[in-house]
Amino acid sequence: MDALSCVLSAREILKNITPLKTDCGKYCGAACCDCDEDGQGGMVLFPGEEKLYEALPEGMELSPYDAILPGMKLLVCDGVCSRDERPLSCMLFPLTPVVTETEGKDALKVIVDPRAFSVCPLSESGVRGMDAEFVRAVREAGKVLCKNPQIRAYLKALNVYFERLRSWS
Repeated sequence: MDALSCVLSAREILKNITPLKTDCGKYCGAACCDCDEDGQGGMVLFPGEEKLYEALPEGMELSPYDAILPGMKLLVCDGVCSRDERPLSCMLFPLTPVVTETEGKDALKVIVDPRAFSVCPLSESGVRGMDAEFVRAVREAGKVLCKNPQIRAYLKALNVYFERLRSWS
């Protein structure tokens, strides 16, 4: 399965599901959509997803983002978009699938994105604090994403990136 097809399938799984049964943005003022004090903000696009943003919606721009893997793109927005235009990272947030490697075996895990702790009050309660249907959907989306070798490599690199973040704190 090509990367874009995997991303589209994952987006379909998540399109009508959120971390809570209600609009979680009402609890925090949609903090995950706000830019920081430097006007910075954005979400890393999954491999292949940049094709969906060749014609950028108003208020969005792409910039290079090589912190996880070379050639990745960051979609920066003004904090307001159509739900259908959100990148996959936004649909997954504050969770994310990662691929870990233990004793030479890969395993898909769903974790709280460590970057969420600074903006999302739900992250403090962990995966168990989220709606079970949302967690299942993130896991199913992760399984679909792992069908593509490029995305699987990204999910492995994402796990390594998170390990580096944890070691710095």
